[in-house]
Amino acid sequence: MSNRPSGRFNAPDLYEIDDGWTHEERAGLEQLKTILGVDTARKIITRNTSPDIGFDRSINPYKGCEHGCIYCFARPSHAYLDLSPGIDFETRIFRKPDSARLLRLELSDPRYKPAPLMLGINTDAYQPTERTERITRSLLEVLFEFRHPVHLITKSALIQRDIDILEPIAALRLVTVMLSITTLDRHLARIMEPRAATPQRRLETVRALHEASIPVGVMVAPIIPGLTCHEIENLVKAAADAGAIKAGYNLVRLPYEIKILFEEWLRLNFPDRANKVLNHIRQCRDGELNDPISAAA
Repeated sequence: MSNRPSGRFNAPDLYEIDDGWTHEERAGLEQLKTILGVDTARKIITRNTSPDIGFDRSINPYKGCEHGCIYCFARPSHAYLDLSPGIDFETRIFRKPDSARLLRLELSDPRYKPAPLMLGINTDAYQPTERTERITRSLLEVLFEFRHPVHLITKSALIQRDIDILEPIAALRLVTVMLSITTLDRHLARIMEPRAATPQRRLETVRALHEASIPVGVMVAPIIPGLTCHEIENLVKAAADAGAIKAGYNLVRLPYEIKILFEEWLRLNFPDRANKVLNHIRQCRDGELNDPISAAA
């Protein structure tokens, strides 16, 4: 047994989580091995000055994401590491183990001016490796210590592990959580977001957060015309019934290599409607598959 003292908000080191998939469904999924690396960042808060984004600072505890969502707009970022936006993005994960210490230093700077901070906006802060790395939890502990406002977005039921620390932050009205739910179709979710929680588990997570008095909403994102757009009303209703108090959305973004990956995936899995989906996206993007100007709208 470890002689490390347990802190006020320390959860057990091992957190077993049911992501909603059956054993048979897991067996049918390609088994990929995650390789963890270290990102030796000197600062943890990333700044942006974009006028079409509603926040100016964010933290991403991980580079790459094990969820494997085919549409993920962050995939091209792995090219900066000389890695592929495809399988490498899903399996070569770079963690920032010094995150909590760096955050404490930055928040302690007398020149720092607090403002809402987005946690996990580029890649999911609650992807599977967080179960053992616990970096996101350590960041929440620092944010609570400094009484700093934070917003989270995730598609993982793992966030339920941290309800014990999110509750007191919520009591101070300093936190909101958004669950990303793209579809209610279990089959579609399985091939589009292969290692994320099932849609039903995400709705159950919305309910769990709501019952803990943590403000929670849903991001119906990305909307894929011709593939998921018909689900919007039912999805929002299901989220509201689970306790969501707000909803957001955005259209699928296909920058750089994502256009190629997405089209290959679409033609492989939905050959009968691939052209329809791609043409609908082009109609929304002035004839292009991606529009960097309106991407964040």
